Amino acid sequence: MNEDTCYTLPLGPQHPALVEPEYLKVHLDGETIVDVEINLGFMHRGIEKALQQRTYQQDRFLIEKICGICSSIHTLTYCNAIEKLLDVEIPERAKYIRMIIAEFERIHSHMLWVGIAAYEIGFDTVFQMSWRDRELVMELLEDLSGNRVSYSMNTIGGVRRDISRTMAEKIRTTMDKIDSKLHHYIDVFVNDSTITKRTKGTGILTKKDAIRYSAIGPLARASGVSCDLRKKAPYLLYDQVDFKEITHSTSDVESRAIVRLKELLESTKIIRQCLHLMPKGELSIKVPDIVPEGEAISRGEAPRGEIFYYARSDGTDKPYRIKIRTPTLANIHPLQPMLKGQQLADLPIIVASIDPCFSCTDRVTLLDTRTGISKTVDEAYLKKL
Repeated sequence: MNEDTCYTLPLGPQHPALVEPEYLKVHLDGETIVDVEINLGFMHRGIEKALQQRTYQQDRFLIEKICGICSSIHTLTYCNAIEKLLDVEIPERAKYIRMIIAEFERIHSHMLWVGIAAYEIGFDTVFQMSWRDRELVMELLEDLSGNRVSYSMNTIGGVRRDISRTMAEKIRTTMDKIDSKLHHYIDVFVNDSTITKRTKGTGILTKKDAIRYSAIGPLARASGVSCDLRKKAPYLLYDQVDFKEITHSTSDVESRAIVRLKELLESTKIIRQCLHLMPKGELSIKVPDIVPEGEAISRGEAPRGEIFYYARSDGTDKPYRIKIRTPTLANIHPLQPMLKGQQLADLPIIVASIDPCFSCTDRVTLLDTRTGISKTVDEAYLKKL
């Protein structure tokens, strides 16, 4: 290492390349990254505390605001946890509708990522095309729920809206359109030299490091780790539909793109099966406002990976505690081995390849894993960072 060419570059907390404020302290030797320090905590909104001050039903609408891209999987996982506390089983039709909405959300999230990845590389044509095609599923979500972002479809006890025969036929037609476009994007990411020169061999996360750093979701599966909860710990009726868990072994940015795009082909397959298998019946069951004392956990496979909810009730109509772990909290740490030895110019696409969502990740408590001492981040500490 040449000391004359070594320097530290602060990326964030506010930076034009990152919409959400996070701080990456990048240590460089010339243009080569030798180390990176990751600092979270600039986007804390106090949602977990706010959940304790509202009723279980009111919390559904607040939980949707945790992440605009993953609003449905948040409410789905939350409702699953509360339904466990209530010891109720929702109607089968409601389970299939929840699955359809969850897969719609996966499609629009991954298509959004394809556009962002292309933008970070400088391939604006793919960015514009993928976001144009993403509108197909966004329009379906709007037709079903009345909203494009916060759908408010899931409720404790079931779902709020039904899928008509006409709507089901429109969904099938749209899935066929999306399938044809996905094959094109897979071909582009594998064969277009503009993309492969920036993605192939970039941001390597070996299978060993993926396991060591507890990576989840498409990031882990792109390193050959099988971890899809829909297969490993099925919820709703995922064990009743036929689909493949997509993994890849090259462990680079290209691998993460291939995993996400091929996952969407499985999502359209799941949606078609749900429409075929969905029985007639009620959409929801009536549940009491008072939740019995107890605790429950619930997990779901969000577009970015496993989402975890812990719910504790003290026997009232408001939760005693709701604890949430989002996928980015697990996937942010693998950035360190992914970035070391890479060129500074590749940092944006490597960071983007984990599909980070910092605003739903940030918390204000720090825990020293060696001593077990925790502390709350204050204003002075934030200023120091």
